[in-house]
Amino acid sequence: MKKENNKGGRERLGSRLGFIMLSAGCAIGCGNVWKFPWMCGEYGGGSFVAVYILCLLVLGLPVMTMEFSMGRAAQASPLYMFRKLGKGHSPVWKVPGALSLLGNVALMAFYTVVAGWILNYFFRFVTGQTEALSFGNMISNPWENVIFTLVTVAISFAVLSFSIQGGLERITKYMMVALLLMMLVMLGNSLSLPGAGKGMQFYLVPDFSKFSGETVVKAMNQAFFTLSVGIGSMAIFGSYIGKDRSLMGEAGTVIALDTLVALLAGAIIFPACFSYDVEVTEGPGLLFDTMAYVFLHMAGGRWWGALFFLFMVFAAFSTVLAVCENILAMAREMFGWSRKKGSLLCGAVVFLLSLTTALGYSVLKFRPFAEGTAWLDFWDFIVSTNILPLGSLFYALFCCNRFGWGWDAFMAEANTGRGLKVKSWMKPLFRFAVPVLILFLYVYGLATFRWR
Repeated sequence: MKKENNKGGRERLGSRLGFIMLSAGCAIGCGNVWKFPWMCGEYGGGSFVAVYILCLLVLGLPVMTMEFSMGRAAQASPLYMFRKLGKGHSPVWKVPGALSLLGNVALMAFYTVVAGWILNYFFRFVTGQTEALSFGNMISNPWENVIFTLVTVAISFAVLSFSIQGGLERITKYMMVALLLMMLVMLGNSLSLPGAGKGMQFYLVPDFSKFSGETVVKAMNQAFFTLSVGIGSMAIFGSYIGKDRSLMGEAGTVIALDTLVALLAGAIIFPACFSYDVEVTEGPGLLFDTMAYVFLHMAGGRWWGALFFLFMVFAAFSTVLAVCENILAMAREMFGWSRKKGSLLCGAVVFLLSLTTALGYSVLKFRPFAEGTAWLDFWDFIVSTNILPLGSLFYALFCCNRFGWGWDAFMAEANTGRGLKVKSWMKPLFRFAVPVLILFLYVYGLATFRWR
């Protein structure tokens, strides 16, 4: 990607590879290697995977293309781009901007803690401190949670205090390449385990006796969660790139990388579960308890465990860095802060909010919904169940209707440059099918949510 003269003072990414890796890094993270296997295990294995991939293609691809297009056209963060591109500057378009900021902050209120858990497990395996290692013990230890959350937030905003090219883009490219290489090594190890075939059968062969409406809702929410669409994350990166590539092709590339990592994560975890007779419906602790048990019962398990959780650290930090960049970009547009000042202040706010999740299993116990829920479930409900689908709905309505940006303006921006184009025949899909499906599944999801 050719560097452009930045007349308005907005930073630019240095290459197309940097843009792809940064966007994929935002999409690829705990949603792929922590939440996807957990959701897959709870909602039917292969049947969940089939619906999830369908949601990525039918809903994820259009919404990501819209986000990229709006960001590149507006050259602004989600706080202002709806008003900048909208006709008449209707006050209603302030809502999705506010939702974007809220969604990014709420996501980091629990995501930084999950990243801290992963960093903790990596530290334990590297140092050999694996006696009595369990997910339950870890989350109930307040000091461990606070310290590793603080380290996660401090590292992230320290990287972001540098320029976009010198900090975030450079670090993300190295992490993503290392992540993919380590996943391939781990995949070979998992597939060689006895009983791996049963795990792969559960994972890849749909069992529609376990299929339900809830499966579809969870698959849609997971598709939006793993792609980080609906909260302006992709729009931010769209605002950092030039006009030499069309945006549907770029969205397709990012989604392909994201899906590859999610499928690889499941292919690593489920053969291990079936080989060691570990329950696949364990929920948030599936990754931690299952993989720790596997590694502690195999030859050279300490180092395999260290390698596994190192790639998890890379996956987690790729998203933390990208989402914190979104928060920082919006804060800087609102207050005119420098990168360093914004990084310090935004880091402090994110850390304070993340303490609710870090201490939610010990000091700040809170049961928002059914028995066993905590602050993590509350923040995830705000983000996954509400803001991601509602934000995606706003993008679809805004880009495809005259009261917003409009189909013609959207298609012209999306198709500028070389690559895969949005076609005229896609208009009914983008304008009607996408918003109707999102709205129906959103309402159905609220109606069937396990409140108590």
